[in-house]
Amino acid sequence: YRSEDLPPLQTAFDDSPGLGGRITKPSNDLKLRCTEFDEGGNVVLVNGEFRKHELIAKYSLLPRDLRKIDSSVLPHILVRPSAILLNLLHIRCLIKYNRVLVFDVYGSTDSYAQSLFMYDLEGKLRQKQTSTTAGGALPYEFRALEAVLISVTTGLESEFEGVRDPVMRVLRELEEDIDRDKLRHLLVYSKKLSTFEQRARLVRDAIDNLLEEDDDLQDMYLTEKAQGVVREEDNHEEVELLLESYHKVADEIVQISSNLVTSIKNTEEIIRAILDANRNALMLLDLKFSILTLGTTVGMFIAALYGMNLENFIEETSFGFAGISGLCTVLAIASTIWGLKRLRKVQKVRMWGDGGSMIQSRSDRHRLPARGPQKELEGSGSEPRGLGEAVTGIKGREAIKQWRIEQAARAKQLKMARMEAAGQPVVRG
Repeated sequence: YRSEDLPPLQTAFDDSPGLGGRITKPSNDLKLRCTEFDEGGNVVLVNGEFRKHELIAKYSLLPRDLRKIDSSVLPHILVRPSAILLNLLHIRCLIKYNRVLVFDVYGSTDSYAQSLFMYDLEGKLRQKQTSTTAGGALPYEFRALEAVLISVTTGLESEFEGVRDPVMRVLRELEEDIDRDKLRHLLVYSKKLSTFEQRARLVRDAIDNLLEEDDDLQDMYLTEKAQGVVREEDNHEEVELLLESYHKVADEIVQISSNLVTSIKNTEEIIRAILDANRNALMLLDLKFSILTLGTTVGMFIAALYGMNLENFIEETSFGFAGISGLCTVLAIASTIWGLKRLRKVQKVRMWGDGGSMIQSRSDRHRLPARGPQKELEGSGSEPRGLGEAVTGIKGREAIKQWRIEQAARAKQLKMARMEAAGQPVVRG
């Protein structure tokens, strides 16, 4: 693995919002610039300026409608009596039954997607009666709406493809080796993917909210309303099918991106657990060295006492050196073994403490084997190793106690019956 195999970080650390990203500004300007398409799909006005109050009066809008189009970065699909307003990612437009106004997006970072949308919109609007469906020709406003949805979903798919490939590559490489550079790239891609998922989710929710409103779906038939045709409230199958098809695409993108975010979180948790295990192993190794040092120090303490320049007359004996050396060695080994045993005991993770009922007492482990029904109830008599086995052991001991009580009652009844048969007085408690 080489760090140069990954894409440069200056693009990954870029703070630009990506698809449809735009920089919000205070909306103090009283004019909006837009490009206008006529009924035949021809561009009749490029970068034309309209005053806001003129748009409000001409298309029967509300001031808050233009605020959602001009300054809001959240996706919106607004249906008004004579127009449809859309604010989806890099597209902001107003659709009439015979006109489409595409507003210029201030600070947009995706001019290529906008140019592609303009070309596709022009082609859709020029189809006129040649584009037919099962129910007839698509009206003008639905062709414009379809062009907007195609551009939005295509942009989401292309952006997701650009984010998914490097994320999958980093995840595969982390399975083989955990490296600092890989973790840094994973952090960057995780942030970009979370931002993309949130944006795709907002687009899907905007379409879903529109599908829940029957009144808005009915009002979207602008051509029929201009011709004076009255449509029933629940008769909006064409636009509903159109919206549902692109809602399905957006929902699929959201689900796949959510699964990828979950995979990143699971990988981070596993890496965290591995690092914790490695840290614990290093701490355990340090404790073992400390215990070994303690054992050596205990042995050296005796040698230090006899190494002082004091008369103890042990140096005159023939076994003094060997005896003191052996004693120091034994003390050092004994101290080391004791410390390692205590460390091993601390390492054991138990649900209950040493005094809990999960651990059998020494007298229970060394008692004589049972016979008859008691043996069947006690089983093998081995120490429980898990919570399930511990609960089974507790139930077994309760059953043994109940069996003993029943056996005592039966023995008492048998003794009383024998006394009655022998004619002896019986005292019943």
